[in-house]
Amino acid sequence: MQTVRFGNTGFETSRLGVGLAEVGFELSLGDQAQASSVLNTALDRGINFLDTSACYGISEELIGIGVSHRRNDYFLATKAGHITGGYDGEEWTYQTVVDSIDRSLHRLKTDHVDLVQLHSCDIDVLEKGDVVRALQEAQQAGKTRFIGYSGDNEAAHWAVDSGLFATLQTSYNLVEQRARTSGLLEKAVSKGMGTIIKRPIAGGSWAKSRGETSKSQVRGYDEPYLERAIAMCALGPIEGEPANGILTSLGYTLANPDVNVAIVGTKDPSHMEANIRQVENELPIPESVVEELSSRFEKLDADWAQRG
Repeated sequence: MQTVRFGNTGFETSRLGVGLAEVGFELSLGDQAQASSVLNTALDRGINFLDTSACYGISEELIGIGVSHRRNDYFLATKAGHITGGYDGEEWTYQTVVDSIDRSLHRLKTDHVDLVQLHSCDIDVLEKGDVVRALQEAQQAGKTRFIGYSGDNEAAHWAVDSGLFATLQTSYNLVEQRARTSGLLEKAVSKGMGTIIKRPIAGGSWAKSRGETSKSQVRGYDEPYLERAIAMCALGPIEGEPANGILTSLGYTLANPDVNVAIVGTKDPSHMEANIRQVENELPIPESVVEELSSRFEKLDADWAQRG
């Protein structure tokens, strides 16, 4: 698995990372063997970046049980800020973030994580400063090595401009390119931030728009992605495009030099294997395909802002 410099963290991250939302929301503790298989398959094949969140169902528990004994094999990122897990409090307060970090460490069966990210809070929360202070104190206490921001649009630009964070996690894919066209990713990299891409395959919308899989399988959140993909596809075939829409999607996202790691989620070990094979053996896709997809987005982008 190819690795790249992850901003100024001193870490070399695999280009492909594991997003744990699907595992956390769609599996139960009774599915631990399946979750462990997904995680260990990823680690065995060279992936070294796991991204979870306190609000991703039971994902932290599944990671803790499944791979805490391999803690030195991966960069561990989580997120804080939302009310979750029966916690009695108010979101986006100092105390909520403090308690969330401690709870995450317990669930993950570790004494520290590598990264705690504020999870998609608005600019007013960032400007108030309480939750940023909670992260900074956790870093000073050794509970996290780095602090970051996960979010989109104006709040993401604020986070990058602030100079407070070591990393940025934001949405970027072939039907959601504002992180490129607005200069967000380029700016983050210029400031030495590590960049983490969420939704790098847009829920498989490109493959679905081409009829490779059923459009009825699209999740509600991904419906606008599918609409964008259909509009871009309607402009005609793209010469040299791979036959596999997922490969096109991964290839587009990872072709951007300002992308460090793209996190893809799955609860199926065979899908994890397939994603790894594509990244290792079938990339890059032709530069002409990347340029055409960028051109189509820019031509059609009326109000296609990043989706938080």
